[in-house]
Formats: sequence, C-alpha cells, structure tokens
Amino acid sequence: MIGKLSGIIDSYGEDWVILDVSGVGYQVYCSARTMQTLPQAGETATLSIETYVREDMIRLYGFAGELEREWFRLLQTVQGVGARVALAVLGTLKPGDLATAIALQDKAALTRSPGVGKKVAERIVAELRDKAPAYSSADPALIHLQTDLAERRAPRPVADAVSALVNLGYAQIQASGAVASAARSAGEGATAEQLIRLGLKELAR
Repeated sequence: MIGKLSGIIDSYGEDWVILDVSGVGYQVYCSARTMQTLPQAGETATLSIETYVREDMIRLYGFAGELEREWFRLLQTVQGVGARVALAVLGTLKPGDLATAIALQDKAALTRSPGVGKKVAERIVAELRDKAPAYSSADPALIHLQTDLAERRAPRPVADAVSALVNLGYAQIQASGAVASAARSAGEGATAEQLIRLGLKELAR
C-alpha cells in the first residue's frame, strides 16, 4: 500500500498529476486546492497518498498533508459521499475551514462544493459533527450553542436572541457567534433583550 510519494512533477491534467518517482510515473488524483500548491513541471513534490484498489483499477489520491488525507477518509464515511465529492469539498474548503463549517453546522459553506446539495451537506454535518471540533478553530462556546440550537435545547432567551438577530438580516452563524459572546459577558440569567443589545454591539465591531 502506497502512503507517500516523493518525486518530480512530470505533467498535469485537469484533476491529476504525473509524479515521476525514480523513472516510474504515478498518476495521482488531487483536489483543486492541492493542485494549486504543487510546483511546476520539472520540480520536486511530496504527496500523502491514499490508495484505492479495486477489481478493475488501482487509483492514487494525493494530498498536501496528512490532515487533508484524514478528512478525505472521514468524508467518505458519510452516506452518499464518494472520492469525487470528497475531493470537491476539499478543493473548496481548507481542512480547518471544513472542520469549522461542520462544527458550526454551516451547511451553506458545504453546498458551495460541486456535487454537494442540501441533503448531502446535512448528512455531512450530522454524521461528522462529533469529530469536527477537534480540528476546528471555532470558539467552543459557539460550537456548543450551534449544537443546542439545532437540537432545540438552547435556553429560551438565547434562542430568542439568535432568532431576533436573524430576523434583522444577520446570517445564522453571525447571530449565534454574537449571542455566544454576549452570553459569556452577560452571565447566566441574562434576558433576551440584554443578549440582543450586547449581540448587536458585537456585530457592530
């Protein structure tokens, strides 16, 4: 099983590269983001490799780093997500941004990827939600709030404050982030009105 390849870039295709390793040319399929990080033909490159072996073919997928390869694997544990869709997602979102989108249940960010519709985005968020926070740079309080809102267990004042900010035209992620910060500064027992007022101040910064 091939786990890593280092060699000279021989040529490029639309979504693959030929990597010459000691005279053997390996065709490696990559995400658009990884392709952009590779040097021009004739220069040396190293790729983390995921090897797929099937009855009718052997296909290599290449990644700029181990974290991207790990997300490639994780994404394919979701029903309806194959290698092509996983590469499309990784071509649209950096691993850290992907983790944050899942942790915050930002389905809109996922649907920007080719081949990812609303239902697939919902499955990715639902099935990988517990794994994403470890890779995310998002505020843990915001992640917690997003989970509570999705499962309808957020305190009433908090839920009402988020709803009010959304009704004012702010995106749900923005509203949740502002209310999470407001709740942290206001403390327990804050009313919806207090959270809305503090949330608006956060949004105005």
